[in-house]
Amino acid sequence: MLLACASITSLAAQRATGPAWARGAVCYEVFVRSFYDSDGDGIGDLNGLIEKLDYIAKLGASCIWLMPVAKSPSYHGYDVSDYYRVEPAYGTNDDFKRLVAGAHRRRIKVLVDMVLNHSSSEHPYFQAALHDTTSPYRAWYRFAPAPLGKGPHGGDDWHRSPVRDEYYYGVFWSGMPDLNYQTPAVRDEAKKIATFWLRDLGADGFRLDAVPYLVEEGTCLMGCPGTHAFLHEYAAHIDSVKPGAYTVGEAWGNIDEMMPYYPDQLTSYFGFELADSLLSAVRTGSAAGLLTGFVRLQDTLPAYRWSPFLSNHDQTRVLTALGGGVTRAKQAATLLLTLPGLPFIYYGEEIGMTGDKPDPRLRTPMQWSPRAGVGFTTGTPWEAPQPDSMAVNVALEDTDPGSLLNLYRKLITTRWRRVHWYRSQPAALRSLPTCAGRAITWCSWSRIWAPPRLPACRSVPERECYRPAGTRRAISLAVRTAALCRSTLTAESGSMSRWRRSDLGRASSLTFASELAARPCP
Repeated sequence: MLLACASITSLAAQRATGPAWARGAVCYEVFVRSFYDSDGDGIGDLNGLIEKLDYIAKLGASCIWLMPVAKSPSYHGYDVSDYYRVEPAYGTNDDFKRLVAGAHRRRIKVLVDMVLNHSSSEHPYFQAALHDTTSPYRAWYRFAPAPLGKGPHGGDDWHRSPVRDEYYYGVFWSGMPDLNYQTPAVRDEAKKIATFWLRDLGADGFRLDAVPYLVEEGTCLMGCPGTHAFLHEYAAHIDSVKPGAYTVGEAWGNIDEMMPYYPDQLTSYFGFELADSLLSAVRTGSAAGLLTGFVRLQDTLPAYRWSPFLSNHDQTRVLTALGGGVTRAKQAATLLLTLPGLPFIYYGEEIGMTGDKPDPRLRTPMQWSPRAGVGFTTGTPWEAPQPDSMAVNVALEDTDPGSLLNLYRKLITTRWRRVHWYRSQPAALRSLPTCAGRAITWCSWSRIWAPPRLPACRSVPERECYRPAGTRRAISLAVRTAALCRSTLTAESGSMSRWRRSDLGRASSLTFASELAARPCP
């Protein structure tokens, strides 16, 4: 079923390969303010991140996504006041270039959070529009003499001007006025900013914030046709500036709401429905519904074009969401990192950091060691560390073979090695069946699954070696073999007694099946 040939050309067939670095890759989300402080002022900075690149490389991440690093009046950076300057508390544009160079030496790509939907209310362009009705920047924002109804979620998103009797539109907050993408100059400026970060500063791509809200058309306030048209235009521009640059979009919602953003807009989008299903499966101990979203995306798209995750900077941290307990966190990590897609990990998730709303408590300093300032700073941290930071930190977990941190390292490394070892094998081993009628001797399957030095796989007994005539039968054996191959890792993640072996086998086999599903039928 997973590898059945479709009668129509799939998106997977159109863009099956993707960038080489994305094969078997895992990306790591970093909040620079909270990662590592190099100068003792209590605020993380780019030089601190540079010092910790070896940690990220040892984790096995192939790319980092930086939450906003452009100049902003807010701690989180999602209201940008200067798109061409790094936030001074983080460093300089030259520091960013050094970060990119250091990351590239370690074969790590750098994605920058790009906030296109809105600017800061302190941005000079908005201030000009606010104070001068004849300003050319007036058309860069949306003004009205009275509110034009509610926002897309029923809120009061028209905000009263502090200057005159009028209102301006800001879907998230009065401090974040929405840009008007029906104005050609705004679209041109967005492309100019992208060019600057890609060409001048060396970034490898972007995470695009809040993409459904870019264009408003009449009563349509999110996911409008104009938004899709602009994203198509924007993606084409990025590809012309830096071919192969990677973009991943934030489009909250289920898979039905996510699919209209394909095939030719951004590279990838976050799988919010997948995150919900992963956490639900671990929380309840039932795999019911776990694979539905994964199978649907796998049947439609190559793995690098969709991004599963467990949590991000806007959501309750994994350990807190699962009710505490490292065992559950290990189960969640094992599922995330053995299923297909290009997964993202939120900083601190790999050591079991906790945190719940309000937002600053989701973004607390990285817990490096059990001492004052948790190894994050020699000064006073901008936000107090979590109460359990003396017991949950990198220093303690680094030397513990059974720690959550070392499980993450093992899973990420295994994921990458498996894909690249498989691709290094002779064509005879790589020509596995993707369509009915293609035959293979499946007794070689266990050796294909397990790279060298991974003892988890046993050999398939001789009696199970045969040439299946069709995909369905091949999948049946692949499922059984995958279940055997993953048994060691699942055992390390704690008791899974409430899970049926068949569920574990199906989940694990998707990792291998995703490699095959991405290829077109001959």
